[in-house]
Amino acid sequence: MATFNTDTALRFINPEFLPLSAGRVREVQDPATLQAVGQVGLCAEADVQAAIDAATAAQQQWRLVDAKSRAARLHQLANAIEQNVAVNREVARLMTLEMGKPFPEAMGELANCAPIFRYYAEMARDDAGKVAGTTQIGSFQHVRYEPYGVSVHIMPFNFPILLMCWTVAASLAAGNACIIKPAEATTLCTLKFMEHFVALLPGLVSCVPGDATTAQQLVQSAQTHAVAFTGSVAAGKAVAVACAERMKPCVIEAGGSDPLIISRHAPLDVAAAGAVTAAFHLSGQICTSAERFYVVDEIHDEFVAKFAERTRALRIGHGLERSEIGPMVSEAARNKVMRLVDDAVAKGATVVCGGRIPPAHTVGWFYEPTILTGVTADMAILQEECFGPVAAICRVADFDEAVRQANDSPFGLGASLFSTDLAEAMEAAERLEAGMVWVNNPLIDNDALPFGGWKMSGLGRELGRQGLEAFRRSKMVIIDHQPKIQDWWYPYADDVFYRDPA
Repeated sequence: MATFNTDTALRFINPEFLPLSAGRVREVQDPATLQAVGQVGLCAEADVQAAIDAATAAQQQWRLVDAKSRAARLHQLANAIEQNVAVNREVARLMTLEMGKPFPEAMGELANCAPIFRYYAEMARDDAGKVAGTTQIGSFQHVRYEPYGVSVHIMPFNFPILLMCWTVAASLAAGNACIIKPAEATTLCTLKFMEHFVALLPGLVSCVPGDATTAQQLVQSAQTHAVAFTGSVAAGKAVAVACAERMKPCVIEAGGSDPLIISRHAPLDVAAAGAVTAAFHLSGQICTSAERFYVVDEIHDEFVAKFAERTRALRIGHGLERSEIGPMVSEAARNKVMRLVDDAVAKGATVVCGGRIPPAHTVGWFYEPTILTGVTADMAILQEECFGPVAAICRVADFDEAVRQANDSPFGLGASLFSTDLAEAMEAAERLEAGMVWVNNPLIDNDALPFGGWKMSGLGRELGRQGLEAFRRSKMVIIDHQPKIQDWWYPYADDVFYRDPA
């Protein structure tokens, strides 16, 4: 058994860190400095199977733990997450070094993990089924909820710990065992976080580092029974198809290109401040980042001026320094952003600010927070998920046109509005084609409310009651406690065949 370290390629099967059975190893680079951070491995098929076998054995025990005791163990896990500050600080530091997230934001992500385990501990304890009004006297008719078995969790790089906890907490509370396939870019911090799970049953939680092949092996295995995926639309579709072929339930959160409407009734100082966070938080690498802005003509120029002023004040730098804008996760991610900005400019868009690699940060994958105006529907930046620090602004005549253009997208994850007009707020909630709508406060979530998208942005929901239902299946049970021969059973009485249909 090994202890966690960044110099050895490891996997985790609770409570042990183990070396990989094969030597597929790659070096991790800090995206801000391009300096080596450590090593991670890509698990071989034998490593994947070992995690599945351990999870299968553990789940047979875990499913028999009563709801009160299961909840108590999840509360103990939440306590460990809250109290082990040293582990959390190292997880946050590794997250910053692996993918560039500013350290305060990494710590903030970790601060939101314990509450989700508490929420689902109590949700599962409170709701285990339903008694229906009987269709027949003397019959006890009800539904009970049971776990699927072993769930697979394929995670993204942007919120590698929090999004993992969203689905792992629900799955454990439902009685499943969990196997986590971390994003390649955030493997080290995910492995370090596994130290919190050591008090749970052996094998109940595993972390299997790897690539798309590793994910395929987990999804395609007949010994896994439910899948949670967060990532790109293309990868999400592949996972959904693989699950459909096996009749395996899945939750797919596939990102989007979220619209943000600035109404003529918007409080512009608030809207400009909110827009900066909505567009540039985590360098725009959030699935619910505002990417497409629809600004009503009457206040367009004033809003853009205020928005640009606040954007220019953002500090660019390493996530362990005092900065809001860290590097993008990879060279490929930055190249995509640059391609979309160049395409927009070539087709007539104007760069208000940004639009370049910052001169003071030519090493690493930095890109300045960028505002484009004059963006039109023929530009690729309105058709693709940019996933970078770019706000593409379209000038519209009025609120109705803004809603129409906001809905003209294959994506439907979230949508935002800034307005003080109650009618517009209610109209936005009703008319915007998205799984989530924010009015005057973008990006926030709530453990008790479902998170997920419409259209190409995904299937199923995380969080809330629906997040728990994703990891358990129903069983209808009919019990007649006083057995008797029913009058509708075979054979039919003779007079049935001669009864007048009228």
